[in-house]
Amino acid sequence: MEKGLHDRFQKIEKIGEGTYGVVYKAKDKTTGKYIAVKKIRLESESEGVPSTALREIALLKELDHPNVVRLLDVLPSDQKLYLVFEYMSEDLKKHMDKAVQSKTVLGVKLVKSYLWQLLQGVAYCHSHRILHRDLKPQNLLLDRDGSIKLADFGLARAFGMPLRTYTHEVVTLWYRAPEILLGARFYSTSVDVWSLGCIFAEMLTLKALFPGDSEIDPARLGLRTRGRGPE
Repeated sequence: MEKGLHDRFQKIEKIGEGTYGVVYKAKDKTTGKYIAVKKIRLESESEGVPSTALREIALLKELDHPNVVRLLDVLPSDQKLYLVFEYMSEDLKKHMDKAVQSKTVLGVKLVKSYLWQLLQGVAYCHSHRILHRDLKPQNLLLDRDGSIKLADFGLARAFGMPLRTYTHEVVTLWYRAPEILLGARFYSTSVDVWSLGCIFAEMLTLKALFPGDSEIDPARLGLRTRGRGPE
């Protein structure tokens, strides 16, 4: 972190990394609370802030719900942008991986609690006309009090009526709805609901419901599981 940020935050460890940059666990020296700091690298002055970061900032500033991660602050510094979030202990993917390694299960009561909270969070987003479009275990954050929250709104976007044309290259492959796999340019809230259904099944079985390496694999598995719909 930059010197000015060091005065305010104590960096503890790196907890995530991706195309956007790096996420650190840090401690706010003023409040003593743990936070998560997402460092976004700005490629050049001409390109400016990545569209995914702008989208995430704009949408999270509108949202206020117990099951949506809170964006606490946005701090520009030199050729970097820092997004300060509330700290959550781990993501659902890591939690499920631990269960697999220890040969345990999440438990029906816990799964029901997580599913209920996720439905509440997604319903809230949809009521504010926001599609998440990238729901997957890695983007669902857990806290020690049993709460689970939607995170990473970099691919999210507002939707209106009538439905607009959107790109089909959203949602991580295994959690992608059939209409997107088949190249649909018009879609709505059902794409998030499909992803939640896949995550629900994965929490129960600790196995991805529709894994695949290409768009045709999850589509074929979906047809095999659900059967063909009406012509």
